[in-house]
Amino acid sequence: MTEIASPHISQPRIMVLGVQPGTPPFRIMEIDGVVVGSARAVTDVLTTAAAFGITVHDLDDPDVIRWVGGDKFTWRHH
Repeated sequence: MTEIASPHISQPRIMVLGVQPGTPPFRIMEIDGVVVGSARAVTDVLTTAAAFGITVHDLDDPDVIRWVGGDKFTWRHH
Protein backbone atom coordinates (compact mmCIF):
# COMPACT_ATOMS: atom_id res chain seq x y z
CA MET A 1 0.00 0.00 0.00
CA THR A 2 1.32 3.45 -0.89
CA GLU A 3 1.11 6.22 1.66
CA ILE A 4 0.51 9.77 0.56
CA ALA A 5 3.05 12.13 2.06
CA SER A 6 1.55 15.21 3.62
CA PRO A 7 3.43 18.50 3.51
CA HIS A 8 5.12 19.53 6.74
CA ILE A 9 3.39 22.53 8.26
CA SER A 10 5.43 23.89 11.11
CA GLN A 11 3.78 25.03 14.28
CA PRO A 12 6.30 27.40 15.81
CA ARG A 13 6.32 27.91 19.57
CA ILE A 14 6.26 31.71 19.16
CA MET A 15 3.63 33.70 17.29
CA VAL A 16 3.80 37.48 17.01
CA LEU A 17 0.43 38.80 15.86
CA GLY A 18 -0.34 41.91 13.82
CA VAL A 19 0.25 45.45 15.02
CA GLN A 20 -2.44 46.86 17.33
CA PRO A 21 -3.14 50.57 17.61
CA GLY A 22 -1.83 52.15 20.77
CA THR A 23 0.62 54.69 22.07
CA PRO A 24 3.01 53.18 21.18
CA PRO A 25 1.63 50.49 18.83
CA PHE A 26 2.20 46.90 19.99
CA ARG A 27 1.93 43.29 18.87
CA ILE A 28 0.41 40.47 20.91
CA MET A 29 2.68 37.49 21.56
CA GLU A 30 1.68 33.87 21.95
CA ILE A 31 3.91 31.05 23.13
CA ASP A 32 2.68 27.48 22.70
CA GLY A 33 -0.75 28.85 21.75
CA VAL A 34 -1.18 30.95 24.90
CA VAL A 35 -1.18 34.76 24.92
CA VAL A 36 1.78 35.75 27.10
CA GLY A 37 1.90 39.50 26.61
CA SER A 38 2.67 42.25 24.19
CA ALA A 39 5.77 43.44 22.38
CA ARG A 40 6.65 46.91 21.21
CA ALA A 41 9.97 45.94 19.60
CA VAL A 42 12.02 42.90 18.62
CA THR A 43 13.87 43.11 21.94
CA ASP A 44 10.55 42.53 23.75
CA VAL A 45 10.01 39.38 21.67
CA LEU A 46 13.47 38.06 22.54
CA THR A 47 13.12 38.93 26.23
CA THR A 48 9.71 37.26 26.52
CA ALA A 49 10.92 34.17 24.66
CA ALA A 50 13.92 33.91 27.01
CA ALA A 51 11.61 34.19 30.03
CA PHE A 52 9.86 31.05 28.73
CA GLY A 53 13.16 29.25 28.17
CA ILE A 54 13.27 29.77 24.40
CA THR A 55 16.46 31.04 22.80
CA VAL A 56 15.83 32.54 19.37
CA HIS A 57 18.88 32.29 17.12
CA ASP A 58 17.16 33.30 13.87
CA LEU A 59 14.16 35.66 13.80
CA ASP A 60 13.41 34.48 10.26
CA ASP A 61 13.18 30.76 11.09
CA PRO A 62 9.52 29.77 10.52
CA ASP A 63 9.98 26.66 12.68
CA VAL A 64 10.71 28.89 15.69
CA ILE A 65 8.70 32.08 15.19
CA ARG A 66 5.80 33.16 12.99
CA TRP A 67 5.20 36.84 12.24
CA VAL A 68 1.55 37.53 11.44
CA GLY A 69 0.57 40.76 9.71
CA GLY A 70 4.10 41.87 9.02
CA ASP A 71 7.64 40.85 9.78
CA LYS A 72 10.23 41.59 12.44
CA PHE A 73 10.50 45.15 11.12
CA THR A 74 6.74 45.90 11.31
CA TRP A 75 5.97 47.86 14.48
CA ARG A 76 3.68 50.67 13.26
CA HIS A 77 -0.05 50.43 12.61
CA HIS A 78 -0.91 51.40 9.04
